[in-house]
Amino acid sequence: MSASQNTSGRASASVNALAGEIVDRLVAGAAQYRVHVSRGELGELLIDAGAKVPGGIDVGLLLTEICMGGLGRVTLAHAPGAPKWPFWLTVSSNDPVVACLASQYAGWSLSHEKFFALGSGPGRAQARAEKLFEELPYRDQAERVTIVLESAAPPPKEVVEKVATKSGVAPDKVAFIYAPTQSLAGGAQVVGRVLEVALHKAHELHFPLDDIVDGIATAPLSPPHPDFVQAMGRTNDAIIYAGRAHLFVKGPAAAARELAEKLPSSNSRDYGQPFAEIFKAYKGDFYKIDGSLFSPAEALVTAIETGETFRAGEINEALLDKSFG
Repeated sequence: MSASQNTSGRASASVNALAGEIVDRLVAGAAQYRVHVSRGELGELLIDAGAKVPGGIDVGLLLTEICMGGLGRVTLAHAPGAPKWPFWLTVSSNDPVVACLASQYAGWSLSHEKFFALGSGPGRAQARAEKLFEELPYRDQAERVTIVLESAAPPPKEVVEKVATKSGVAPDKVAFIYAPTQSLAGGAQVVGRVLEVALHKAHELHFPLDDIVDGIATAPLSPPHPDFVQAMGRTNDAIIYAGRAHLFVKGPAAAARELAEKLPSSNSRDYGQPFAEIFKAYKGDFYKIDGSLFSPAEALVTAIETGETFRAGEINEALLDKSFG
């Protein structure tokens, strides 16, 4: 294990080493967490967190922390904002660029024949197989890596080999944790991306990542649904119509104001319907949906050098209720 430099110039711990400690807790408490642990054909560690096992919300919280490479704090508590849906998941990180973009972002396309899943988690920061890493200096060097998949099935050996090779480790040093969106754990870890979505939007807006110092975000825990499109829709709607993100940034107050104004999902041309309906309107082509829709409903940005805070957007309770049922 070795430390690396993050975008703010500070030394960052190994995200895979930190996440590995949480993985160990999950393995040790498999019965308690209602997950199934096994070894695959190449010796890879496989953890079913919601496909053929119940899993649960607690597992979803741990999955979120694993996805963030151990650099995020995740809690679930009663919160105001949407009376019918009182329990909200809150995510925070004092190293949000590494935690959210270098680790949590589901940006690694992993496929073979009929298997397809987007890889999330700290293994991405070691493999650095995505174009995004041309802009992120963080590079992990750990003895073992972890990848989280939104999937109802474990990866085939070809995907295992790809991840191991790109990460520079043996297959038996790779852990895959998988859970479908319809599961309690899978749904919770998607809602747990509310801060990551804000970071990704800031990046798309070309806000300097070096200037993002800290962040916290919250969104209501979405109820599961057995249908994939409805389940996916609810997790997205939790963020798009009720997510709140607060970023603390360096630099000019004018830049902080502009970021706050442009962050909310209401700036998108596709804003205004439950996500499942939008998805169906585009005939299931995810990439035709306006990318700016994937944002928190409400944004706060504090310019720490002036003490000014700028706000934009608002929670849309009506659309949240329509989505959640």
